[in-house]
Amino acid sequence: MMNGALTSTQIVRAIGVRKVFRMGDEEVQALKGVNFNVERGEYVALMGPSGSGKSTLFNMIGGLDKPNAGRVFIDEVDIAALSTIELAWLRCHKIGYIFQTFNLIPVATALDNVMLPLLFAEVPATEAQDRAVELLKKVGLGQRILHKPVQMSGGQQQRVAVARALANRPSILLADEPTGNLDSTTGHQIIELLRELNQTEQVTVISATHDYKMVSVSDRIAWLTDGVIVRFARREDMDIKEGHTDVRH
Repeated sequence: MMNGALTSTQIVRAIGVRKVFRMGDEEVQALKGVNFNVERGEYVALMGPSGSGKSTLFNMIGGLDKPNAGRVFIDEVDIAALSTIELAWLRCHKIGYIFQTFNLIPVATALDNVMLPLLFAEVPATEAQDRAVELLKKVGLGQRILHKPVQMSGGQQQRVAVARALANRPSILLADEPTGNLDSTTGHQIIELLRELNQTEQVTVISATHDYKMVSVSDRIAWLTDGVIVRFARREDMDIKEGHTDVRH
């Protein structure tokens, strides 16, 4: 199934994706022909050391960068074939982004931060406000809607980022190291929140992460090393321990 023909249940398909970066006279091969499929409604963790290609693959799937070779399909659409306007529409409506550094507008309230993608999507202001309030309540911030990022903890800021990512009811949530700037307890809460949203909202979650706690809630894990996916495993086939995982034989 991982590298087979496209089926109606596959929401992401990457075929032979390669990405090369130039650093002066040197070429760095970030991805070396990656094949990667994700089923609709899956929770998938991309794991590997720094420099393994996790974030690069994440950016390919999210349409934030283009491969030098290979193709990426989102909902059966080859995103490389899209115009700039079409790609912007896809990123706005199909994909929600969660980043390690939160990426909130510091002078804006939680409400305004969550409303922003709705307004970009030309949702009427009243409807956008109602949706933003609903989402902030869903992530446990109903009492913080008028607070600015500086008035919130890291975990609360990441909850605002999660609410913002869900604003336009995306099919896919892309979470790039979503617990990287959080303490262990808060990170666990964010992981559990993402899993809950995956189950209740039927949103597909793909997370690039170093955090082994993410493995315990993922349906499937892909390990990247030096720009190559070296193995896949399903959660039920693994022995999960603090700091490492073993695949059962």
